[in-house]
Amino acid sequence: MPEGPIQFHLRSFRPEDQQICQHLYSEGITVGKLADNDSGLDIDDINSAYMKPEGNHFWVAETEGKVVGMIGVMLSDGTGEIRRLRVADGYRRRGIGTALLKQAVEFCRENNYLKVAIDTYVDRNPALQLLEENHYKLGTTRSYGGKELLVFYLDIYSSESKDGE
Repeated sequence: MPEGPIQFHLRSFRPEDQQICQHLYSEGITVGKLADNDSGLDIDDINSAYMKPEGNHFWVAETEGKVVGMIGVMLSDGTGEIRRLRVADGYRRRGIGTALLKQAVEFCRENNYLKVAIDTYVDRNPALQLLEENHYKLGTTRSYGGKELLVFYLDIYSSESKDGE
């Protein structure tokens, strides 16, 4: 696989993306199992979980006809919960995760959500770096299955969030 920048575009999820999104999800499961708080049911039917309910949405990143990344937003009490941010091995550190994250935040802004939330495990350094680069603030920490889950927030309407667009 070539290194360096690549051309890609973001688009809304389509039903034919289901299988590759399930693969990206499985590829990203830590330590080979689901977290205690994660049923994974939304990934089994992305169309019903993200595309049909008003206030939710799901995007994929595509390059040369191949889906290489994904992200979803679910509305919860005025907060856009970012879920299922994944970039395929070999395509990381090329701007795809940042573009997906910015797309999700823009969707939340357009829908007048108050803030954005995303969680990740403490051992996922690339995710932590991406959130830091985009001005997310650590909100809470919880322990699941002996691992620390970090919940980050971005206040969409603060002046700091304008930098992380």
